[in-house]
Amino acid sequence: MGMTMTQKILAAHAGLEHVEAGQLIEAKLDLVLGNDITSPVAINEFEKCGASSVFDQDKIALVLDHFTPNKDIKAAEQCRQVRGFAEKYSITNFFDVGQMGIEHALLPEKGLVGPGDCVIGADSHTCTYGALGAFSTGVGSTDMAAGMISGKTWFKVPSAIQIVLKNKPAKWVSGKDVILHLIGMIGVDGALYRSLEFTGEGVKALSMDDRLSIANMAIEAGAKNGIFPVDEVTLAYEKDRFQREPVVYAADEDAVYDETYEIDLSQLRPTVAFPHLPENTRVIDDVGEIRIDQSVIGSCTNGRIEDLRIAASILKGRKVARHVRCIVLPGTQAIYLQALREGLAEIFVEAGAVFSTPTCGPCLGGHMGILGKGERAVSTTNRNFVGRMGHVESEVYLASPAVAAASAVAGCIADPDKLD
Repeated sequence: MGMTMTQKILAAHAGLEHVEAGQLIEAKLDLVLGNDITSPVAINEFEKCGASSVFDQDKIALVLDHFTPNKDIKAAEQCRQVRGFAEKYSITNFFDVGQMGIEHALLPEKGLVGPGDCVIGADSHTCTYGALGAFSTGVGSTDMAAGMISGKTWFKVPSAIQIVLKNKPAKWVSGKDVILHLIGMIGVDGALYRSLEFTGEGVKALSMDDRLSIANMAIEAGAKNGIFPVDEVTLAYEKDRFQREPVVYAADEDAVYDETYEIDLSQLRPTVAFPHLPENTRVIDDVGEIRIDQSVIGSCTNGRIEDLRIAASILKGRKVARHVRCIVLPGTQAIYLQALREGLAEIFVEAGAVFSTPTCGPCLGGHMGILGKGERAVSTTNRNFVGRMGHVESEVYLASPAVAAASAVAGCIADPDKLD
């Protein structure tokens, strides 16, 4: 019986020739990640264990991105604790204000994750790195603490769902639309504790930013991880970036999949997830008149330079509707700088949007864009649960940067092709 791509990576990190779905293994880790919310809990557990050292100061990444720059005293104290830990144990990859970015945009950019890696992070969207051909998954803070101490963790080997992609997407259809379409098909628990393995000739039509967006939201279908094959696009992205030698794994021809789904990219339309679940999807043609109060463009799902370019192409020469607050969040400092150099920041500001320092901020109802009672936002973020972005009686509609930008101008959820 053959192995899937995920199973091959796990087998290699467990020192085994073969693994099967459901098998319990102990795997070595290439990276352990935490942020300003989850790391303090992990540090507390680390200290309770009586640990006096980390397994490898180069294989831990601590990123202060959720409530930074600090929004209040509690956030400041959390970050102070993480800073102290990073200094005490000489953590190489510690990213604070001025150097940080949104963790799942920052780590690929810095070359800290790549093909063949096994990565855990105390953040559910750690599955993002599957876009690079890595096995990566979110864990709890206790598991993060154990990983920092031992450099290992236990996994139950997941079974897999194969997603076969065909053809090329049309204009304004991006990776965000692909993953929203898929979640709409299979539901928020459709891939529960399984690997979403993307294959097919349509993969080559997706940019790395598209793939990162898709893998990022694998967890929204309940998946343990999402993963893409390593191809020329992957290797071009990693060239002069990835800090280790890429290890390329491919699924066996006789790999076993629980289910196979086929998606014709050429048939997709811009897609919107209505409150209060990512599976509650409609194509833009069926959205109707949904007035919005806020448009958020950014996050670990859609804060990369390609996303900002798409938004800017729509906002250029136009104005954000008077009743809409449009917030643009670049994923990292490097993306922020690139947006300045390309004139994108000027376009955003002239259109009436705000262009912020990198932060997770509004995505989790932290800061920089909280919703009040009865308010609606269209957002390029990844979750639209009740109260996710503020008041429990607010609403979040998930969409691509193109739809979010067009909606900011129209004042209601809008098709980019139908702006005046």
